[in-house]
Amino acid sequence: MFELSERQEKILEIVREEEPITGEKIAEALDVTRAALRSDLAVLTMSGFLEAKPRVGYTFKENGVQTHFRRILSKYRVKDVKSMPVVIKDISSVYDAIVTLFTEDIGTIYVNDEEGYLAGVVSRKDMLKTTLGQVDIHEVPVNVIMTRMPNVITTTPDETIIDVIKKIVEHEVDSLPVVKTFIDAEGEEKFEVVGRITKTNLARLFLDLVCQKCGEE
Repeated sequence: MFELSERQEKILEIVREEEPITGEKIAEALDVTRAALRSDLAVLTMSGFLEAKPRVGYTFKENGVQTHFRRILSKYRVKDVKSMPVVIKDISSVYDAIVTLFTEDIGTIYVNDEEGYLAGVVSRKDMLKTTLGQVDIHEVPVNVIMTRMPNVITTTPDETIIDVIKKIVEHEVDSLPVVKTFIDAEGEEKFEVVGRITKTNLARLFLDLVCQKCGEE
């Protein structure tokens, strides 16, 4: 995995603040010789972080940083950051689902059918709508208010974090069930819930990456 050195990071900071800037000026700011920076500048230019313009100097390329961040994220998979799922049966009452929601301090619960496969999801919003209506939440089963398969957006243990972020943003959901796929005797696709990935999981990953970088510096 390509990582920038401390000096390369400092070069980027200098160029970002003072662009366009010559190699001689960068070397002067770092108190090193121009020759000592030759390999660093070559790496940053070939990697897309900097653009070298003859008789002008170096300029900063924002998309190079985006590409680097994408490279870092691309090595992470769902299985690296997922947490344990919270699952209830589809015959559970809405009341039981609400209790589980608050007990586990989560925003979404996954619902399994009698065979133990994913049948749907129920969110905090679903439960709020139900409690505002004139229904007996002790009697109404959660399968009445849940979003049913195949309308549930899922992910798999080996899917990339980048793809998960795209799904969460595109579908405006707080979490995704992590599933393993099976084909039953009738040839139907079934999903076993093996985890969940949430906005909190993603935020924790970003924080860890930032802290790692701070530690390196």
